[in-house]
Amino acid sequence: MKKITIAIDGFSSTGKSTLAKHLANHFGYTYVDSGAMYRTVTLYAMQHGLIDENNFDKEKLISHLKNIEISFIFNKALGFAEVYLNGVNVENEIRSLEVSNHVSKVAAVSEVRSKLVEQQHKMGKNKGVVMDGRDIGTVVFPDAELKLFLTASAETRAKRRFNELKKRGDNVLFEDVLKNVEERDYIDSHRKDSPLVKADDAKEIDNSNMTKEDQFEIAKNLVDKILESQK
Repeated sequence: MKKITIAIDGFSSTGKSTLAKHLANHFGYTYVDSGAMYRTVTLYAMQHGLIDENNFDKEKLISHLKNIEISFIFNKALGFAEVYLNGVNVENEIRSLEVSNHVSKVAAVSEVRSKLVEQQHKMGKNKGVVMDGRDIGTVVFPDAELKLFLTASAETRAKRRFNELKKRGDNVLFEDVLKNVEERDYIDSHRKDSPLVKADDAKEIDNSNMTKEDQFEIAKNLVDKILESQK
């Protein structure tokens, strides 16, 4: 059966990765978490003292890009690919609130976006890929056969993120998580390079009041319809 490219964009904590993983597993496609790639660059910047609460040495980070190697290695036990930074598994480290607080600034750097978009193009050249992020349907795969745009209220998304962090054992306050969500929304939507926007031909899904299963069924039916039309 002919394979397609599925591009999933949307605001933070809308469940893009959860939906993308589910679709990839169901259809036997490769899943790529583009947001994890930006988080990994952010973690590298933090580890090397290039970004903190008060400072961001953007030029130095640009000069370090050649030293950053990002890879995805499938973990059979977990059922998805984990992220590696220069050969080290950083799947858990990149999910912290501290990384979340800085990732939008790093993702706004044109040189960072160029480096990662180039890698993303290579990952999807043979189709059969589900990729989620902020600019997948508009920049990375503008010709994707299916584009989805996920959204939900800021409060709903903050509750989801808060619960995830608490489950991990992170000591966080809901107010801090909500502030982070709202700040990321603003930065992602207003950056000059590849801002977060819904592609004209994307199917929007507001999952504020949906279960993960409800959302998956909607997306799966859309994929099935496209695959059926290509027979």
